[in-house]
Amino acid sequence: MQTPPPPSGLSLPTWVLAHADKTPTSPCLGVPGVWLSYAEVAKRIQALAADLAQHGVGPGDFVLVALPNMLATPIASMAIQYLGACSVELNREWGALALREVARQTQAKHAIVLGKDARLWGQLAHAWQNLWVVHPSAPHKPMHEALCFSSPTWLSEEGKLAHMPATQLPLFSPSPQSPALLVYTSGSTGEPRGVIQTFQNIFANTESICQYLELGSAARILSILPLYYCYGKSLLQTHMRVGGSIFFDNRFLYPRLVIQALGEENCTGFAGVPLTFELLQRQVGDLKNLLSPSLRYVTQAGGAMRPATIEWVRHNFAPARLYVMYGQTEATARLSFLPPECAQAKAGSIGRGIPGVELQVVDDEGKRCAPGTEGELVARGENISPGYFKDEEATREMLKNGWLHTGDLGHADSEGFIFICGRAKEFLKLSGHRVSPAEIENVLLAHPNVAEAAVVGVPDALEGECAVACVVLKAPLQTSSEELRKFCYECLPAFKIPKCIVEYEALPKNGAGKLDKPLLKQKLERKPCS
Repeated sequence: MQTPPPPSGLSLPTWVLAHADKTPTSPCLGVPGVWLSYAEVAKRIQALAADLAQHGVGPGDFVLVALPNMLATPIASMAIQYLGACSVELNREWGALALREVARQTQAKHAIVLGKDARLWGQLAHAWQNLWVVHPSAPHKPMHEALCFSSPTWLSEEGKLAHMPATQLPLFSPSPQSPALLVYTSGSTGEPRGVIQTFQNIFANTESICQYLELGSAARILSILPLYYCYGKSLLQTHMRVGGSIFFDNRFLYPRLVIQALGEENCTGFAGVPLTFELLQRQVGDLKNLLSPSLRYVTQAGGAMRPATIEWVRHNFAPARLYVMYGQTEATARLSFLPPECAQAKAGSIGRGIPGVELQVVDDEGKRCAPGTEGELVARGENISPGYFKDEEATREMLKNGWLHTGDLGHADSEGFIFICGRAKEFLKLSGHRVSPAEIENVLLAHPNVAEAAVVGVPDALEGECAVACVVLKAPLQTSSEELRKFCYECLPAFKIPKCIVEYEALPKNGAGKLDKPLLKQKLERKPCS
């Protein structure tokens, strides 16, 4: 049967309501043990939107959402957008200081939070008008039927969203340039920085991803990625666009269960960051007997993955095809992808721009570099954010002459395939030379006993800055730091050799599973190398 064309309209709730009208019983959102159809999700969106509107939420308002991945989370976000308001989606584990700063920046009067966090949120600001509290309906199984919202006074009596009437409020038709999401990142200074994503940004990026992944109404993705992370959010957006379904699984502490769920739930896609696949390789190993033939593709983004791990994924997930992708929050998720058929010929590349996105490598004057010449990667397209929330200076640094400056350095080959070599802002100044940490990290990762490696610059009394390498060993204590330094000498000039190498049981990661280099640098600066 031919897949019907996607519905018109720019907003996510528009798409869901259209699918609910045409295919009401089709599965939409799932967690272990529970599936909601499009009709059920549409009813809950409308019910919550009516309650939000009754308590003062309207077009242009900011509403904070701090929930784990549960059925209530996308429903909350879509109910906010239903009203033409902007959903501000946060990592609830950030801590009081960061959350308080977001509340200060946005001046939000409304928030939707988890029951166990209600006291914290009640103390974060003095100007709350309403706090909606989400209570899992089965406390011993917190992922099951988490659909309950309380009245908008914190710690008030619980009410079941599933039984609230789906009041037929008019669906707000937003301007393409109105903010739909405010997605927070840590920023270069560690202070929360809000990236504005408009309805047009999301629509353009979603259409492009659906096109190159060839998604249709039969698509079903298993998501372990948080919804406050643009990669995780894009999984929801693409599948709601085409009338597909998304299954949230928070059990990745037990990765074998998640891999088994891919088959049990007949998932056609799986997405992860490099850490996802490193953990699968170490803790599960051979996946051949666990995977279902329903799995059609695997995507990877969120940082560069080791070549050996890329090959492991391609082999172990076959015949499912691996799409290596690249993007940024400022690009509403995605900028490029490497077609699976180019995997061998273009190994190490992030591919070329997704449909509708133009990529260039430019020099310091903004002129396009010749193939093979290193410069900064810049991008333009309708998915590019208009800027950072209430931060004009940072926006000017990000957007220059209509181009997003990614801060990533690389080069393009003669066919336009991009190869990233490091971050412009992460470059170290060692003995007067600009050195990419990635260059040193790649050498360390080539050692047979190194599982993870991160290189950061720390102040040095003599040279101003020195390189410190932090490593996780496959067999701890079997390789000394001096041995690793000698290994580096075989591949690198003397000025690029780390001053010291520190062994860790695990390198710190942020909520999205990415390496947290600022935190690592703070730890090293407090306890410098001798």
